[in-house]
Amino acid sequence: IGLQILIDHTFVVAVDTRPWHLELRSESKCKIGKIQMDKAELLKLQTYLRRLFGNANIRVVPRPKKTDSAEVMVGEEFIGIISLDTEDGDRSYALTMSILDIDLEDID
Repeated sequence: IGLQILIDHTFVVAVDTRPWHLELRSESKCKIGKIQMDKAELLKLQTYLRRLFGNANIRVVPRPKKTDSAEVMVGEEFIGIISLDTEDGDRSYALTMSILDIDLEDID
């Protein structure tokens, strides 16, 4: 089970992909050197995800040893990783969420 949402100034939804993936695009050009996501960028992503999913409990937090990705939490539960991609000269973000079969056991 999966969901793919692609956003690039338009909103497109495709169903039945796995793992769950969210890609956000911005017009910013990447800088030469080490790729980093700063605190302001993480806050912007957190605000976007909260609005998109209507859930104020979503948090985007830095990873301990990585600067090109962050953890996505709902409350205290880890739900995925959001990664920065600057390959095409712009900044985009991929949110990967794995859904385990044991997560679906109590659902009819």
